[in-house]
Amino acid sequence: MAPAQDLATPVTSESGIVPEKARDGIDLEINGEHFRHTGDPQMPLLWYLRDVLRLTGTKYAGMHGETGADLVLLNGKMVSAVTQPMAKLAGKSVVTVEGLAANDGSLHPVQQAFIDEDAIGCGYCTPGWLIAAVDLLTRKPKPGDGDLDQLPNLCRCGCQTRVRSAIKRVAAGKVGQA
Repeated sequence: MAPAQDLATPVTSESGIVPEKARDGIDLEINGEHFRHTGDPQMPLLWYLRDVLRLTGTKYAGMHGETGADLVLLNGKMVSAVTQPMAKLAGKSVVTVEGLAANDGSLHPVQQAFIDEDAIGCGYCTPGWLIAAVDLLTRKPKPGDGDLDQLPNLCRCGCQTRVRSAIKRVAAGKVGQA
């Protein structure tokens, strides 16, 4: 049997076949890894994460990201992934809930505090709460109740009190303690 290369139609100027230029891509970093998006530049980051990369921790939170379940860190600041078109992300760094834990598997202090405080109701909003908590504690290591009131997250199963306790636990340096 002949090699596949021998069976291909040769590309010559006489054939009129001209290969298309490779599409320009959008290069970005997600959870410390390099990715290049060559699809629709208007695709929301949320769908790229969930449908292309299969990082399903970030949840759909409505067309405008109004409940906070779709939060990610973009260059260290929380943003709604559904409101970020891929075209705006060239050269940026994204951290999803899957990227919070260390490479060795050890949990981020906020993740451990959520476990310590049993701050995981049904779990749908939890990834957004984790991202919002990391963002808040980065900006304000000792947040007060007013700061916690400003978080954009909604929870329908009632774990807000435990979430607040988890964030306060991290701020107090009591993660992993009884």
